[in-house]
Amino acid sequence: MNFKALIAAGIVAIATPAYAQVEIQWWHAMGGALGEWVNGLAKDFNDQQKDYKVVPVFKGSYDEAMTAAVAAFRAGNAPHVLQVFEVGTATMMASKGAIVPVTKVMSDAGLKFDSKAYVPAVSGYYTAPNGQMLSLPFNSSTTVFHYNKDAFKAAGMDPEKPPTTWPEVALAAAKLKASGHKCPLTTSWVSWTQLESFSAWHNVEFATKRNGFNGLDARLVFNTPLHVRHIENLANLSRQGLFIYKGRAGAADATFVSGECAMYTGSSAAYGNIKRNAKFSAGISSLPYYPDVPGSPQNTVIGGASLWVMAGKKPVEYKGVGAFFDYLSRADVQAKSHQTTGYLPITLSAFEMTDKSGFYAKNPGSDVAVNQMIRKTTDKSRGIRLGNFVQIRAIIDEELEGVWSGKQGVKEALDTAVRRGNEQLERFEKANRS
Repeated sequence: MNFKALIAAGIVAIATPAYAQVEIQWWHAMGGALGEWVNGLAKDFNDQQKDYKVVPVFKGSYDEAMTAAVAAFRAGNAPHVLQVFEVGTATMMASKGAIVPVTKVMSDAGLKFDSKAYVPAVSGYYTAPNGQMLSLPFNSSTTVFHYNKDAFKAAGMDPEKPPTTWPEVALAAAKLKASGHKCPLTTSWVSWTQLESFSAWHNVEFATKRNGFNGLDARLVFNTPLHVRHIENLANLSRQGLFIYKGRAGAADATFVSGECAMYTGSSAAYGNIKRNAKFSAGISSLPYYPDVPGSPQNTVIGGASLWVMAGKKPVEYKGVGAFFDYLSRADVQAKSHQTTGYLPITLSAFEMTDKSGFYAKNPGSDVAVNQMIRKTTDKSRGIRLGNFVQIRAIIDEELEGVWSGKQGVKEALDTAVRRGNEQLERFEKANRS
């Protein structure tokens, strides 16, 4: 080979890596059908362009994914994108130097990004006090009321008229039990559904400082007479065999899908699983409320997760993250995800596209979660953003399990949960005071 040929070959060898795909590691906590959805999003994005390759990696539960990412960041090999559930938001916000705000990622990539395009109750949760959006809303859900229409019909109730208040839920549960149902009512995610969303739905505080949005010195206050009244009502239903506690987190989901339990409060994201696997006609209604409480119903709070961009990566990699986020925010992608999973459409345009397509008309109840969330929020209902929230939820589960088993009184349980939870908040405040 002559000198010119060698030079040319060298140029080709040097230039070739520039055309190699930039790999983007995306760690997530979506298993089963939702894992297939996540993999499908990555594949669709990868198929539409050749510059970047998003690699989704399932890291277990939300807790496990977050723990793994923290360890990886300390070791210098964190993923580019991490899915973090909403209760981890305050912890991520306090992780200075570990994350890059999504607004900066999009701006640096030269991509248009308008936070006002997102559903306010969703985008506001992931926005800092200075107005900067820190993470990208991804799989946002809210609490709704699921019920078995066939079981209602068998119990002599109108399957198209679900209970909308807690007194009506109690009456429906009694009729279901009388008709032979051994599990008339259950719930998943007890703290989220029965205390957090319950508080926002009734326009009362779960914690001070606008539920943590206005400062690290927020403290829990979910032991008011209204909260005690509600948990006492559930305890009474439990003693009568009308409310059956099925365990922590999403353990109750499967008991509704199987037909074992006839009514349950849980995530709107259960819609896809119920539609695919339930052998009965299922309905969705808004979260029950107490009609004598002024200002209710207000709006429910979000659940689910958002996507955080980890620090320490190359500019070209952040450009790839920006391109992927731009794809995820497209109205058609959002609308399809919403209709497939039951998660909320995170953009207003995706909601409008779904509405115009006739999806809500063809699938009654599928718009309940959206309608609960697009309402105007108040200082008490915007959401709940607290440090050490994972630990606080575990404390609430533990104390309320004493109530369901009859070993502890409601007021004592809530007072203890508030005291123990506030100890967690004090630790978080002390650790993150600059």
